[in-house]
Amino acid sequence: MINYLPLQQITALHASEISAAVDRVVRSGWYLQGKEVRQFETGYGRFIGTRHCVSCGNGLDALWLILRAYMEMGIMKEGDEVIVPANTYIATILAITENRLVPVLVEPDIRTLEIDGRLIEPAITSRTRAVMLVHLYGRCAYTEQIGSICRQHGLLLLEDNAQAHGCRFRSRRTGSLGNAAAHSFYPGKNLGALGDAGAVTTDDDCLANTIRTLANYGSSRKYVFTCKGKNSRMDELQAAVLNVKLRYLDEENRRRRAIASLYRTTVHNPLITITADADRDNVCHIFPILCPTRDRLQQYLHEQGIETVIHYPIPPHQQQAYHEWNARHYPITETIHQQELSLPCHPALTPSACQQIIDTLNSYR
Repeated sequence: MINYLPLQQITALHASEISAAVDRVVRSGWYLQGKEVRQFETGYGRFIGTRHCVSCGNGLDALWLILRAYMEMGIMKEGDEVIVPANTYIATILAITENRLVPVLVEPDIRTLEIDGRLIEPAITSRTRAVMLVHLYGRCAYTEQIGSICRQHGLLLLEDNAQAHGCRFRSRRTGSLGNAAAHSFYPGKNLGALGDAGAVTTDDDCLANTIRTLANYGSSRKYVFTCKGKNSRMDELQAAVLNVKLRYLDEENRRRRAIASLYRTTVHNPLITITADADRDNVCHIFPILCPTRDRLQQYLHEQGIETVIHYPIPPHQQQAYHEWNARHYPITETIHQQELSLPCHPALTPSACQQIIDTLNSYR
């Protein structure tokens, strides 16, 4: 079986360094808020290109902390609207609604699967305070048009960078393009820990300090609580693992791009639409294809020993958790969720396995 994402094999690429890093932390006796976390925050902030990197427990917390911090700072309030792509993962939506803000769902562009910049301005109302870009699949969702719209209307530009570690827009990396960005280091990400971990990057001093306070129970100094926060911390073990893997991130992203290029140039089945673009800065966290008979194709691939994943089978507006949205209709989003299939695309994928996937896709009828 060609697994979709064999985490054991991917971790084994750096096994000796990861083992040494974990052993170092265990022997240190210091497991939270220590030098490994400080090293990661400094290194990752430098990598992204922002003055601040504030680590936290996971990617959802990172999203929540950004929005809650703006509320604590008086820049946002309950009932304010945040424009967000309709085809995003549920975490982006949860962070908005958990803060009693209102998600305004905007359709993606079927050519890129990213938010359609042409539809953002018509969605702006007097209550709109932010646009939340989601760099889905490892592609950059930012465009000059979107940046211009945010500046013209005085909107915050926020980034969900959970799937796009290392992606660029020209000379700048995603995670540094807006006012603040959330990052997830879930094990399956391009930069993945061995458990949950997350971070916020920003150039805003006040925002960074507020987020750090919120993530520490609402305390900026011991036993003094200035706001109602939560406990959201990256531990030393996860930081140590990420410090190792960060050194190889660009190299592994290049490997992902090479695999994506093979798919793009050698899969010629007319039943399959290759949606991944040729952008050299796409970090190919996910390689999505579209197929009208997606479920049958997935079954066919499984029978040939190839594991695939659907990102995602049910869009947010059709989830039971948001039952009040169930009657809404977002046709492009729904088409994507009905047809999308993700192929294996990771740095441990061998050339022979890649060729087997290509041959199998081309033989599908």
